[in-house]
Amino acid sequence: MTTLPETTEKKLGLVIDLDICVGCHACATSCKEWNTGGYSAPLSDQEPYGADPHGTWLNRIHSYEVEGEGRSRTVHFPRSCLHCETPACVTVCPTGASYKRAEDGIVLVNPDMCIGCKLCSWACPYGAREYDYAVGVMRKCTLCVDRIYNPHLKEEDRVPSCVRACPTGARHFGDLGDPKSKISKLVKERGGYDLLPDIGYKPVNKYLPPRPRRDAVTNNDAKAKAPIMATDGSRMEKFLAWADKVLTR
Repeated sequence: MTTLPETTEKKLGLVIDLDICVGCHACATSCKEWNTGGYSAPLSDQEPYGADPHGTWLNRIHSYEVEGEGRSRTVHFPRSCLHCETPACVTVCPTGASYKRAEDGIVLVNPDMCIGCKLCSWACPYGAREYDYAVGVMRKCTLCVDRIYNPHLKEEDRVPSCVRACPTGARHFGDLGDPKSKISKLVKERGGYDLLPDIGYKPVNKYLPPRPRRDAVTNNDAKAKAPIMATDGSRMEKFLAWADKVLTR
């Protein structure tokens, strides 16, 4: 059985804001682009332009229609490795290919030691492991470990590619083991939570819940009570009324 470090110096991870994620897949495509020629070995695709294109993706986005507050809404849910504190994927690995780094808590796979037995994918309850059929090894999110420590990149680029690419700022990266870090304060302020906490794997990555929506009835009442602006019957006012009528057809 592969052992885990007793403690880690840091708990590097992601915080994902479900309130402002728009499901654009920029994080997934940026992840794919970076890892095509990045850490360890490139991700492979089979028949990318054929009838059955398929391949390995380390970050996926799911969209759900949920009910709440008397109405439904669409929630976009990005999913990748959560870099758990006690990851079962590591402890079941028979060769030690899956391991957790003591210096920052990142969970990685050594492709030179991986035999492709898929035990880690069966052990992971989050579906974060992917089998690369082209090379016969397991793949997963690395938090862009080859990027965040790269001295040749600008400081603002030393974050996971998914974080750098997110157009809405829904993804945050930092040390969740430091209660004074910006990312830890954000989790505390917004009530960030673990995914499937009952199983006890202690995922480092957190999710920020969607904020409650404003009540449409209340808004309508407020509009009804709003004072009606006095009109002066000027030519400009008549023109604006005509333009509004035309543009709202």
